[in-house]
This record gives sequence, C-alpha cells and structure tokens, in this order.
Amino acid sequence: MALISPSASSLELTKSSRRGSYIPALISLAVLYFMMGFITVLNDTLVPFFKEGFTLTYSQSSLVQFYFFLTYGLTSIPSGKVVEKIGYKNGMVLGFFIAAFGAFLFFPASLFHEYYLFLAALFIVAIGIVLLQVAANPYITVLGSPETAASRLTLIQGIGSMGTTIAPIFGAHFILSRLSESNTSSEPLVKPYLFIGTGLFLIGLIVWKLALPNIKTPAVTTIGTEKPQGSILEFRNLKYGIIALFMYVGAEVAIGTFLTNYIADTLGVPEHTANFYLSFYWGGMLAGRFIGAYFLKFVQPSKVLTIAAATAGGLILLSIGSSGSIAVWAMVTVGLCNSIMFAVIFSLSVHGLGALTTRASGLLSTAIVGGAIISYGQGLIKDNYSWGIAFLVPMLCYLYIIFYGINGYKSKTEKAS
Repeated sequence: MALISPSASSLELTKSSRRGSYIPALISLAVLYFMMGFITVLNDTLVPFFKEGFTLTYSQSSLVQFYFFLTYGLTSIPSGKVVEKIGYKNGMVLGFFIAAFGAFLFFPASLFHEYYLFLAALFIVAIGIVLLQVAANPYITVLGSPETAASRLTLIQGIGSMGTTIAPIFGAHFILSRLSESNTSSEPLVKPYLFIGTGLFLIGLIVWKLALPNIKTPAVTTIGTEKPQGSILEFRNLKYGIIALFMYVGAEVAIGTFLTNYIADTLGVPEHTANFYLSFYWGGMLAGRFIGAYFLKFVQPSKVLTIAAATAGGLILLSIGSSGSIAVWAMVTVGLCNSIMFAVIFSLSVHGLGALTTRASGLLSTAIVGGAIISYGQGLIKDNYSWGIAFLVPMLCYLYIIFYGINGYKSKTEKAS
C-alpha cells in the first residue's frame, strides 16, 4: 500500500539541486519504503500475539490496526502542513525519529504488560510513518526525468513490497514462535522492536547527514482548469473514488489482519506456522505490481481494476465455500489482485482535476483510515458469527470497487455521453 503525498504533483527540484547523482537519495528512499512496509505488515503478527496474550476478542485484537490506520485520517493533512513548514528532508528525519520513539516504547509497555500501552506505542509509530510517506513521496517524482517517474515509483514501491513480504517471516520466527509466553509476558516483543527502533533512529541520522536535493512547491495556477462552482466533491470520479480507496484499503488490511487466525483455524496449525502464509499474501502484491504494469500498458485501467476486484471477490467466495488448502490459497491469492488497486483508483480519482489535484490528494490520503474501520468491523462480526460471514465484509468492499471500475470513475461528461 502506498500513500500519495498531497503536494507531490506540484513539486520540482531547486536549481542548485539539479546537479550531481540522485543515487544516494534514491537508496535512502528505498530503505525508507522497505522499513515502512515492514513495520506496517508486522502489525498482522501482533494481532494474534495480543489476542492470545491478553485474552482478547477478535474486535479487541483488531484495535492494533484501528489505531495504526486511524492516524492516516487524523494526521495526513496536518503532516503535509508540517512538511511544508520544515522542509521535505527534515520531515523525513522527524518521521524516522517519531517512529523510532514509538518502537522504543514497546520496552516500557512490556514491563507493565498492558495492551493499551502497546496501542499507544503503535499510534506514535504510525504518526511517524504517515509523516515519512508525506515527506518522501515527492522525492520520487522529482529525482530524475519526469518521463521515468512512474518507473521509479514502481521500483521503490517494489522494494517496499519486499519489506511486507519479509515481515511475516520475521514475526513468525521472533514473535509468534513464543506465543505460549504471551499470557504472562510481553518480553518476546522487546528485542524485535528495540531492533526496529534502533534501525529507524540510525537511518534518520544518516538521512539527516545526507546532502539530499532540495525541492520546492511552485505557485499553483488554475488557468485552464475545470473547476466546479461548489465543492471539489462535485467531481464525480473523485467523490466515488474516495469511497473506493476507503473500501480497498479496508479490505486489504482486514484480510491481512485476520489471515493468520483464519489459516490456523482452517488448517489446524499453530499461529507461527500459519503466519508464514502472510508472506505469500503480501508477496503477491510485489509480483502483481509487475504483472499489472505490463497489462496497464495496453488495457484500460478501469477494466483492469474491475477484473482484479471481481477476481478478488470470487476468490473470497471460493475460500469461505471450501476447506483445507483450497480455502487457504484462495484467500492468500487475493493479495495478487490487490496489487494494482491503490494506484489505479488514485489515478482515476484525480483524472481531470488539474490544479485541484493537490486538494484531492489530501482527501484521498485520509481515505486510508478504511484500514482501521473495516478491519474492526470484520472483527466484531467474527466475534458473533463464523469466518465465512466475517469475510463477506471485504468481499462487499470489492463489490463497490467493481462498481467504481465500471461506472463510478466516470466524470459527469463521460456519464452523460
């Protein structure tokens, strides 16, 4: 999953920064994306750990994702203002330090062995992650030729997907393998998160010392831009696109959140064994981006989105209607379908907005809060019903995305024609 910065579409390098190699900056961004993906997906490992350790319901354990993704709705736009004030490089450094501080708070939280302290620590980590994304994304668009910006973004996001693929393996080995200790101690979390916090802090120091290019925001002109008389939400494709992005992120996160418990129950295996399957779910995002990049060259993006969403919904139905390995691999394969959805929904949502793209991007960024609300809702349903009924929640999300790919993405003009 990626977050497009509200300011990314209108940035350029300062003249003094156009000389020299961009390689150090791109390497730092690659490491940044890897860590963001790694930390975000490691939350999927924390959910079963806390559920067992604190004897929680599914909805209570999903508060890990609720508070983490709630920050996108609360801090995306404020983070953009902070970055505009202190600069993009300083914004990245501050993001690393805040995320590191949140990771270090896992140590005192483990001493008290209190669930709410871990949620508070994760909330702080998430604030740092949001700030990092808002500050980092613009660099990708301006470091090099505009013609190759999409290629650079695909490469950097691919490295981020490597982090999401490795995180479940790391979590299974270092955290869930010690699940039996979770009832009396949170100690299995201490070393992994102290390691993560130290890594984030050191990376922040390195970025601070790097001579990264300076970027600036030029004055925005609205000449030649179709602008509605009322709210920006009068753009039909944007209005429905915000909902589509909310649904997509919600479905993606909800499946990842409960996949370990679902597989453990379906196959009758321990959680640390089931958690390895998460690598294939998130790894499908990595493979799917390259497959999607190929098809998007000659197939209309809205059609690709519709096919991907319909396939995802079909796979969920196959999974909850079957058992054993078929049920597991059908659900895991949904990750492959997810890979292109964020980028396509975002691009369709801002199509034709011109200089209003900046404002639209901010609204779309807040839609990532769907990861908090949809996953919590699925947890509530699982507390009272079966896995089959609970997984109808993300399937309904994909039904809405099908509508968006068929009709919702169209502007008023296209709808009328």
